[in-house]
Amino acid sequence: MNRFLAFLVRMLIAIPTAATVWLVSFISFDQTFMFSTAFSLAGAILTYWMISVYLKYRFLRKHRLTRKEYRYIKKNLDEAKPKISRLHKALISIRHIPSLKQRMEFIRITRKIYILTKKEPKRFYKAERFYFSHLDSAVELAEKYVFLSSQPKKDRELEKSLVETRRTLEELKTSIENDLYQVLSDDIDQLHFELDVAKHSIRKIKESQLHEEGRRLK
Repeated sequence: MNRFLAFLVRMLIAIPTAATVWLVSFISFDQTFMFSTAFSLAGAILTYWMISVYLKYRFLRKHRLTRKEYRYIKKNLDEAKPKISRLHKALISIRHIPSLKQRMEFIRITRKIYILTKKEPKRFYKAERFYFSHLDSAVELAEKYVFLSSQPKKDRELEKSLVETRRTLEELKTSIENDLYQVLSDDIDQLHFELDVAKHSIRKIKESQLHEEGRRLK
């Protein structure tokens, strides 16, 4: 459940609870307006908190994570988010038309890894190379390239460095593609398993049909 939807659920339950508590306090227990309002606010806050705890518990249980594991993953994802933004900004700023398509693909892959691990935190463990190594290298190289390419005068040595940096970024993109493949490895394995099952079922059906046709011919 995304943050907005979770917030909406909490509010849709907390607000009616507050109204109910106010009415019960004011009418049934003959409390003053101020006391009834205070009780209703306390009820709303308590309800909101309890729903938050429940939703978080359900989220952790669904993804088979402990609180400690989730805090660790969330911390690293929070640290990675501005790095990814810096990388995307740098890649877009590079003024090299022939590599535009490749840079757009680079952005798409890194965004995909982040979204997948944000949505399903357990996948983070399969993307550790991306978050702890490849992302930092990509940010540093892309920003360095933008800085060097913005220099008004470029000598042969600088042009050589720019070419080498673009080549290294291409190699990093390949490594990050492998990171994405690793993040999706369980899904790919599951797909292969389901394909094998489907092929086996189709083969059985065809064999059965051939057997039936053979019996009819006899």
